[in-house]
Amino acid sequence: MRTAGLIDLQVNGYAGVDFNDPALDGPAIDHALEAMLRTGVAACLPTVITAHEHELRARLRMLDQAVASSRLGQLMVPGYHLEGPFLNPADGFAGCHPAEAMVAPDPALIGRITAGLSRPILLLTLAPERKGAEALIRWARARGMVVAMGHTLADLAATTCAAEAGVTLSTHLGNALPQPLPKFLNPLMAQLSEDRLYASFIADGIHVPPHALKVMLRAKGLHRSILVTDATAAAAASHGLHRFAGMDIEHSPDGSVRVPGSVVLAGSALRLDQAIRNVVSWGFADAEAVVQLASRNPAALLEPVLKANGLGLPSSSVTWSSGLELLQVEVGAVRMNLK
Repeated sequence: MRTAGLIDLQVNGYAGVDFNDPALDGPAIDHALEAMLRTGVAACLPTVITAHEHELRARLRMLDQAVASSRLGQLMVPGYHLEGPFLNPADGFAGCHPAEAMVAPDPALIGRITAGLSRPILLLTLAPERKGAEALIRWARARGMVVAMGHTLADLAATTCAAEAGVTLSTHLGNALPQPLPKFLNPLMAQLSEDRLYASFIADGIHVPPHALKVMLRAKGLHRSILVTDATAAAAASHGLHRFAGMDIEHSPDGSVRVPGSVVLAGSALRLDQAIRNVVSWGFADAEAVVQLASRNPAALLEPVLKANGLGLPSSSVTWSSGLELLQVEVGAVRMNLK
């Protein structure tokens, strides 16, 4: 089977490299991107998470300089994903993000932290119930960003309002939610029922159990579902401690990545081709259909904002074996034979 290259909309790091590291450089970016390319990923949005304004500015600037000076960044990184700091700081919703750094939606803050970047923020995740969110959503949409909702307790009315303002994606749906929720009137049901929203899912069997993912994929429909990794430096790396956005995270033998000594998940160690194999092995759809969740669907979501920013993605392809192992990956003039 030959398909388009995969696109990961949410990746915090990879292969020992943290994209939120203020000491990031070009060789480190190339190391991470080459490891991702080996999993079929032809394009990605390096993701910067919640931090104080001065930290966000420093991290984005260093990330941008590293991408610009790297070989593969020119091909594989059209822009970035900013996840925060306009999230809900309540327990259960913040996840591993620092709640003390979460602030009210503010277009001026985005302007300050992105000044001088060579690549744009293409995806912004926020909590739409926060005061000022609707204005920020409209502002960001007008400036060529996909706006997503996540780490949110938005009810049905707030979710509907967000979709009308221009939100088009639920970020890692099913996660960044407290364990006890009202049976029907909760953010998960509200987002599943909103047909204007795509939804991204972390299909590692840890973030969302397979039976729950089956229900969510059926509710959203495969045409509105996207697979992401939410990978950290722990992906394609050893078990044990790693760094993520200034904090320690622990990659356990069971595959989970958590804040040490806590049940709180802190990204994943998932590879995108494995997410595809997982969904196929769980019997939810055939291989050709599932691959679209990590290729055609994210491409369709990004297409309008890429065009608005005068950007495009290079041609890419992945050749798969009958067992869904990767045989060859191409992006632009780069070809990688894997078998």
